[in-house]
Amino acid sequence: MLLCGPSGSGKSLVSARSGLPVLRLDDFYKEGDDPTLPLVAGSADIDWDHPDSWDADVAVAAIVELCRTGRTDVPVYDISLSARTGTEAVDVGRTPLFIAEGIFAAEVITRCQELGVLADALCLSRGPVRTFRRRFLRDLREGRKSVAFLLRRGWRLMRLERSIVARQTGLGAYACDKDEALGRLAAAAVGRRPARTTPATSPS
Repeated sequence: MLLCGPSGSGKSLVSARSGLPVLRLDDFYKEGDDPTLPLVAGSADIDWDHPDSWDADVAVAAIVELCRTGRTDVPVYDISLSARTGTEAVDVGRTPLFIAEGIFAAEVITRCQELGVLADALCLSRGPVRTFRRRFLRDLREGRKSVAFLLRRGWRLMRLERSIVARQTGLGAYACDKDEALGRLAAAAVGRRPARTTPATSPS
C-alpha cells in the first residue's frame, strides 16, 4: 500500500496508527553531495520536494523485495545531515500488506502496478495552513534544517499544496483525510478494497 501526500500531511501518523508494517520511503533520499540534486528555481536551496532528490529505483527494488521475500535492507537517512548514516533491515514477515509511505510514493504507483505488487495508493490531504503548521513544528522539533530554510520551504509548499495533491492524484493516488485513510487501510488488511468515492485515476 503506497501512502503519499504533502510533507506534514500526517503520513507517518496514519502509518503508525494502522498497525501495519511500514517502509519509510524518505530513507531513499539522495545524499547532499549528489551532483544530480535539483535546486529551487531562483535559489541556492536544494529542492528536497522534487522527485529528482529521491532514488526511485532503489526504493522500488526494496518494495519488490519486501513483497516477494518479506525482508530487505534499507538506508538509514539523517535529514539534518542530508546523508545516509547506515543500513537497517526491514522485516514484514508473512503479513499480506505493508505501507510504503513518503512524499514521493505516488511517483512509483505505475511501476509498482506493472510489477504486480500494488494493493492501492492513498494521498493524504489536510489543507495548506494546517499542513504548514504541523510540518514546521515537526521539522523544528526534530532539527531537520535551519529555521530560515524551514520557513522558506514551508511558505513555498503551502502555496503549492493544492498542485502537489493534484499531481499525486493524477498519478493514481486516492485523495482522502486521516480517518478515511485509516478505514481503507483496515479494509485492505483484511482483503477488502473500498470503492473510490471521488474522481481519481485508478492504479488498478
